[in-house]
Amino acid sequence: MDVLVLLGSFAVLCALGLPVAYALGLSAIAAALWIDIPLEAVMLKISDGTDDFALLAIPFFVLAGAIMAEGGMAMRLINLARVFVGFIRGGLALVNVLASTLFGCISGSSVADTASIGSVMIPQMAKAGYPRVFATNVTICGSVQALLIPPSHNAVIYSLAAGGTISVAKLFIAGIFPGLLFGLSLIALVLWTAHRRGYPKGEPIALREVPRIVVEALWGLVTVVIIMGGILSGVFTPTESAAVACVYAFLVTLFVYRDYKWRELPRLVHRVVKTVAMVMMLIGFSVAFGYMMAIMQIPAKMTAFFLSISDNKYVFLLLVNILLLVLGTFMDLAPMLLICTPIFMPVIAQLGIDPVHFGMIMILNLGIGLITPPVGPTLFVGCAIGKVTMEQVSRELWPFYGAMCLALLLVTYIPALSLWLPKVFGTL
Repeated sequence: MDVLVLLGSFAVLCALGLPVAYALGLSAIAAALWIDIPLEAVMLKISDGTDDFALLAIPFFVLAGAIMAEGGMAMRLINLARVFVGFIRGGLALVNVLASTLFGCISGSSVADTASIGSVMIPQMAKAGYPRVFATNVTICGSVQALLIPPSHNAVIYSLAAGGTISVAKLFIAGIFPGLLFGLSLIALVLWTAHRRGYPKGEPIALREVPRIVVEALWGLVTVVIIMGGILSGVFTPTESAAVACVYAFLVTLFVYRDYKWRELPRLVHRVVKTVAMVMMLIGFSVAFGYMMAIMQIPAKMTAFFLSISDNKYVFLLLVNILLLVLGTFMDLAPMLLICTPIFMPVIAQLGIDPVHFGMIMILNLGIGLITPPVGPTLFVGCAIGKVTMEQVSRELWPFYGAMCLALLLVTYIPALSLWLPKVFGTL
């Protein structure tokens, strides 16, 4: 009955349309009252959940990505991608995917990626003769790479949800190969579709323009060098690298690119503060929710449940993928990470699954949920930018789901894709 009060109240509040963060907090309070735990304990857990130095990386990464997104970085990365793949049949679609890969190294957000790349690429693809629905699907699917390729603030959230026992640096490095594999699967699908449907070739970039395009794009891509180079060399912690990257993004946008006006900065900071406030509230309330789950021994009960079905880790991973794909259609990525990670941690420990590898599985899986109806924030943004309906997009998403699920299966059952690079750099 205790479990029913906690999970049932959460499900009812979500069904009533209450924001997930508030639903987590109120259901934790309801459960505490039910089992007669002082509310002060719940409030302390909420406070403790946001009192973590590592969490400072989230606002810095979000701000750095927002500055670059609105400061002209997206267009410069698109031009860089055109140099490499723009002349191939279906070239604009390939440029879209490659630009998302590059921009994901800066933004760490699929919604920001979709908004920045999509606002430029979807109209250009439509003008060149691509169907708007196809252009929108390429954009939203390509943006999922941003969740895996560092710097991903979702990796920070996963580390927190796992109890802070997993290094953020390990998760950053582990996401590189899965992110690139995901992009390659989309590129293969785009090439096949372009040849089958006879999509146009792009115009090659004049050689005299290439040096200028590369130099302009490199100014922004140095952000990635600052983040990963600083972490791997030991000069910065992930949090410190986020702060340095934020300052660098500010200097490049306002003094090198000069596409962004000083008077617009307060509005940008206001949007970032709203985003970060929502994330921090979600984290605080989820810690209280996790505290109640621990008291009610839900993780232990879930462990026993999964092991009663099968003690084979490959079967378990298949079940987890199916479960997360279904749940991801109804809830956003961050709350799912915060709720499900504490539940699955005891199971993967017992089955010998590496938590870094499991983090990549969860983030990629739930990232697919961001573009899956009925609750897909990246899908909504893409449809708004592409000026198409969610029904039109959903009907033609199936080939993309096939490519994404293939990448997910490879990441799930080939742990080396996630773990080899961290071992090379000595972070594991």
